[in-house]
Amino acid sequence: MEFFVKTKTIKLHSHLDKYLIADDDRETVRQSRNGSSIRAKWTVEIAEDVVNNNNHRVRLKSCHGKYLTATETPFLLGMTGNRVLQTNFEPGLEWKFDWEPVRDGFQVRLRSWCGKYLRANGGTPPWRNSVTHDDPSSSATQDWVLWEVRSVELKEEAVESVVSPFAYFDSEAVSPMSVFSTESLPSLPRNFKTPGMDFFYHAKAVRLRGHHVKYLMAEDDEESVTQNRNGSSKNARWTLEYVPHNNNIIRLKSCYGKYLTASNHPFLLGMTGHKVLQTLPHTLDSSVEWEPIKDGTHVKLRTCHGNFLRANGGLPPWRNSITHDIPHRTATQDWVLWDVDVVEINVNSPIQELPSAPPLPEHDSNGFQSSVPSSPVGHDKSPSFFRQQPNDLKADTLPKMEGRTIYYHVAEESGEVSDEGMPRYSIIYNGNGVEELTHKFEEETGLEGIIVCSQSPLNGKLYPLRLQLPPHNVTMNVVLVLPFSKVAIDFEARGLL
Repeated sequence: MEFFVKTKTIKLHSHLDKYLIADDDRETVRQSRNGSSIRAKWTVEIAEDVVNNNNHRVRLKSCHGKYLTATETPFLLGMTGNRVLQTNFEPGLEWKFDWEPVRDGFQVRLRSWCGKYLRANGGTPPWRNSVTHDDPSSSATQDWVLWEVRSVELKEEAVESVVSPFAYFDSEAVSPMSVFSTESLPSLPRNFKTPGMDFFYHAKAVRLRGHHVKYLMAEDDEESVTQNRNGSSKNARWTLEYVPHNNNIIRLKSCYGKYLTASNHPFLLGMTGHKVLQTLPHTLDSSVEWEPIKDGTHVKLRTCHGNFLRANGGLPPWRNSITHDIPHRTATQDWVLWDVDVVEINVNSPIQELPSAPPLPEHDSNGFQSSVPSSPVGHDKSPSFFRQQPNDLKADTLPKMEGRTIYYHVAEESGEVSDEGMPRYSIIYNGNGVEELTHKFEEETGLEGIIVCSQSPLNGKLYPLRLQLPPHNVTMNVVLVLPFSKVAIDFEARGLL
């Protein structure tokens, strides 16, 4: 509730870098990149039960004077997700207009009356830019229900009224690089420490090893950040700083005395992902702050805007690059996971007085005999601060992926496949059945009921896959068709389904 109780007007910013918009038809709600429009502004009203301390809910009123409403109408028949509209307030049906904020790190989820969450949908039409209330059904859609709350009243009110760690001035001149210093962030209780901080407990310097068995490196140009297998280099060493007044945020300083920084510069124009740099800003703002999030025996490093430090794979220019981004596909979920190797202990750690974290389950325990807590690592890692992992791994020691590579595109509503300027997505699949492959794609894309098709090289027409797939040594190209598209209806009419 701290995101809403001290501000009158807000903007809600989704994981797709778009804003919640109240359309001019005074009914539809959708997403748009035009955050400067008055339609992106929502007036906050505290629900009556909140004033009586019986509940914690808010109501959001659009610029048209209507309320954000969670309806019972399906967005598409036979699909999960119900419509979210702007409607007039109806006494006696207050529950339709109430949203319960659930904090998730620097972001918030808005829970509707039926326990579902306000969701910003991606993908192809009709899902693209739509807003529903739904449960994230797969790991690929977990971030679709996360929103940033941005205040738009700071140019009229004093800075001390800031209640959001990512509040922006209502001005295009202010960049995400210069939000606010740490002192303006809402601080957690002194005795509170999240499990993610266990990876850095008593650490003075660390190495970060990504999913591709490469280390986070500060390049010699004192600006770039990349990946490299040479973990013994001084460039792989990052000195830890703990942020005052917040026990769950860290800064990482390179061997050149510069900070690991989440910039607002796109890595490639038109693509998701922003550059991660080494910088030395005059004021240590939120761009140099990272929140450790525990994920099993690994850690994810989250920015104040909800992106994660990501070690990219693939072909150049992605290979060995580092960005901050949100993994939208299952194939890239592990790219934001890091192993932490502590290379120097800080005996006088500023967080050593905090209570110890709850004991890890037996299968996560390191079994250390030392009384000094350490960075959680898997059983295949060395159980010591002082023994380092091999830096140069031979290619034949790396795990080999089994199965065929399948490249895919998602067809438009009309059935056209436009791959010009679009990234080429792929998955690794080791089965032979079309049905199993379809389930794999549904998990990968977050879409349901899709039809896996092949495209004729002669006339470009699409045909549903029916038979078993070719042998594993054959690379495939397929097209995914949405269930309610024109081409799917045509398939059914021709008896191809």
